[in-house]
Amino acid sequence: MSDPATILDDHPDLRASLHDLYRHLHSHPELSMQEEATAELIEDRMSGLGYDVFRCGGTGVVATLRNGEGPVVGFRADTDALPVQEDTGLDYASTARGTLPDGTAVPVMHACGHDMHVTAAIGAATLLAQDRDAWSGTVVFLFQPGEETAQGAASMLADGLWDRAERPEVIYGQHVWPGVTGTIDLTPGPAMTYSDAWKVTVKGRGGHGSQPESTIDPVVLAAHMIVRIQSLKSREVPAQKAAVITIATIHAGLKENIIPATAEFTVNMRNLDADVREHLLDGLRRVILAEAMASDAPEPEIEELYTFPLLVNDEDETARVVEVLRGAIGEEQVDEIPAVMGSEDFGALPDAIEVPGVYWFFGGLTRDEVEGEEPTVTNHSPFFAPQLEPTLGVGVTAAHAVLTDRLARA
Repeated sequence: MSDPATILDDHPDLRASLHDLYRHLHSHPELSMQEEATAELIEDRMSGLGYDVFRCGGTGVVATLRNGEGPVVGFRADTDALPVQEDTGLDYASTARGTLPDGTAVPVMHACGHDMHVTAAIGAATLLAQDRDAWSGTVVFLFQPGEETAQGAASMLADGLWDRAERPEVIYGQHVWPGVTGTIDLTPGPAMTYSDAWKVTVKGRGGHGSQPESTIDPVVLAAHMIVRIQSLKSREVPAQKAAVITIATIHAGLKENIIPATAEFTVNMRNLDADVREHLLDGLRRVILAEAMASDAPEPEIEELYTFPLLVNDEDETARVVEVLRGAIGEEQVDEIPAVMGSEDFGALPDAIEVPGVYWFFGGLTRDEVEGEEPTVTNHSPFFAPQLEPTLGVGVTAAHAVLTDRLARA
């Protein structure tokens, strides 16, 4: 399978400009809900193209271009980066630092490719502005902050997004991922999972390590909770139903001979079914409280960190998008895949106004990187560095093709 031709092949000056933009964004990442410089850059670029621009949800940007009668169509790109120390070796690698909401100083990297999303959206927006004779209607670009923390779509909606912007009849979005560059994958129907995350503070009674009988050991108690929680998926969810429970952080104590008074862990849960989700949420709470009771410990504190909605691709609209994408980049380059167990808050935007949404993935790695002997580098890795081309060209081509097909003049 050879690399596809892209629309940027016919626009070398735009391609060079977008490459510069991408490198700048990659070198200047900003944490979720702190994307101030990124938002200012987007405002400048989009207003310079003739779009009406306003801020929404703090660091979100809405850019609208009206071009006569016709449908209103939306396109979303997320803008935030992650607290990751970049290790790609790129000459434009990030050395940026940021501060988390709890005050922790961290390195910052576009380890999930949102810099690629912004650049591709601006590329498509540029082509639409330059060739208004080819389409009619209104296009609304949504540059959304805070996807990584599930805050961004909610913040824009809470700030009156659909009262302030024209309401599209369909909204599209895309995401670069560790597929082969030049390819696109998408899923009809449920495409990305619900995701719920909790922080659990386990309470015990501290004391000397030589006298555990005088304590309630929160470390042992947390361990029992963690092991029992894993059985919820294996013993309470039908094997035909997809679900994942991950406990990736646990913290307790300061010294090896002191039993601490508290322990803390976080749990992340993903699934594709509302009934399974409710059962597992109830089960998590049941296990945590029951294990504490079994140890005669105080009731733990449960803090809900975030919730991602289920992302459902409208099946009829997805079928149309598949045909458009195959026509734009090649029949063999576009594939339908099963649901992905990752999560996204994109779905909240079309769901809020009950319109169809379609979201797809475009590959960013070479075939050797994907199919070679070494493990494939994934999103959120310090080594995640999409091939600039044809990755960006495919992202621009896909966005432009899907939008113009919907907006095409009769």
